[in-house]
Amino acid sequence: MKVLLAGANGYIGTRLIPVLLEKGHEVVCLVRDRRRFHEQSDFSDRVSLITGDLHREQDIDPFPQDIDAAYYLVHSMSQSPDFAELEALSAHNFVQHVNNTSCRQIIFLSGIVNDKHLSKHLLSRKHVEDVLNEAKAALTVLRAAIIIGSGSASFEIIRDLTEKLPVMTVPKWVNNRCQPIGIRDVLTYLEGVLLNEKAFDRTFDIGGPDILTFKQMILTYAEVRKLKRYIITIPFLSPKISSYWLYLVTSVNYSLANSLVQSMKNEAICGDSAIDAVVPVKCLSYRECLKLAFTKIEQNSIVSSWKDALNMGYLNSGFMDQIKVPQNGTLEYKVKMPFESGRDNVLNNVWSIGGNRGWYYWDWIWNARGFLDKLFGGVGSRRGRTSNTSISPGDVIDFWRVLLADKLNKRLLLYAEMKLPGEAWLEFKIIERSGKSFLSQVATFRPNGLWGRAYWYLMWPFHLFIFKGMAKQIVKFKA
Repeated sequence: MKVLLAGANGYIGTRLIPVLLEKGHEVVCLVRDRRRFHEQSDFSDRVSLITGDLHREQDIDPFPQDIDAAYYLVHSMSQSPDFAELEALSAHNFVQHVNNTSCRQIIFLSGIVNDKHLSKHLLSRKHVEDVLNEAKAALTVLRAAIIIGSGSASFEIIRDLTEKLPVMTVPKWVNNRCQPIGIRDVLTYLEGVLLNEKAFDRTFDIGGPDILTFKQMILTYAEVRKLKRYIITIPFLSPKISSYWLYLVTSVNYSLANSLVQSMKNEAICGDSAIDAVVPVKCLSYRECLKLAFTKIEQNSIVSSWKDALNMGYLNSGFMDQIKVPQNGTLEYKVKMPFESGRDNVLNNVWSIGGNRGWYYWDWIWNARGFLDKLFGGVGSRRGRTSNTSISPGDVIDFWRVLLADKLNKRLLLYAEMKLPGEAWLEFKIIERSGKSFLSQVATFRPNGLWGRAYWYLMWPFHLFIFKGMAKQIVKFKA
């Protein structure tokens, strides 16, 4: 059968594609920029692409008329404080286009909404359900609480908190209960309801076997990792203070942190087990989900991460148009470093930059810059990278976004997502001339007004040491 997938570049969508292909389905992916779709993946030649930004109805390609079902896995929570309006608009435009097809079913992954007083995030998810229900096709809604898996936002927050803080002062909502579910089981449910008529026009709560408080989830993580952690509950921490605390300690941006804190005030427990009669699944326990996530991380096999989503205010959906670094009105600092060691070793060093490997020289300066960025509302440097060994366009490397990762032509181009009075690019290339090899490293800055130029020249003394030192270490480093 022919299946349309909206949100194909997202955390869930990226993992669902191979599941659908394995079942023999024909998959059509709706993406905002086909260049961002991971062409290096082993299923890139087995899916077809259509382009469109669901926030702009006029930019959406017509959907294939012969689709049988459609997954709607789109959200805007991390993009803007006005995410509720964006989510409603996106769902409305999706319905308008899917109504022009022969689609029999829409499948939507939502959040558990069984509490009386819902957060803005959960109210938005519920409203999206109502919008999608206006489509001609039958609607199937799967409502999940916290999703646990390598790369998921919830897992990464628990991981950041537990790994970094031996003692935590936390708000009282850590005693609220939820029913976490593993990403593997979410994918099983998503595939299991596909064109299953028992699921048409129905809503199901899905969750794992454990009902835990957030405090229990953190302490269980610590126990699995053999860490001693202590949690002190402070009843007077406001949601706003809690959001800033989560934003500063973990890798999430403030908009996402605020939405998550508001949602954590709601208990997220399945209201019934009706899904068992439609898709019988023995779900993994919370501990099993953690251990599976650790295994994926250790094997460098994280398929997707919430960090891959673009952050509104830094780059828009057409960010790959910036692959050519501008020449006019820019300031540059260039380093050309000769080397005699193997080109493959230098290239691998470039491809391993950031994350666990670091920046080869004066890492404390990079970490300090990331901390300052966090203080001023930026993304900071705690996002790391999805994989320690591979890079694809659209990936995150600390506070950079990968624009181009061309290993064949030995070129890596990064775009800065940190708070800056202008725009910044960092480019690495390996050049061969007259039988000699060089590492070319170019930092480009396009200042925004007088303050932008002042910023560049204030940073100039640091550039002299940092970029030259980094280039020297990249060509010398042996893993």
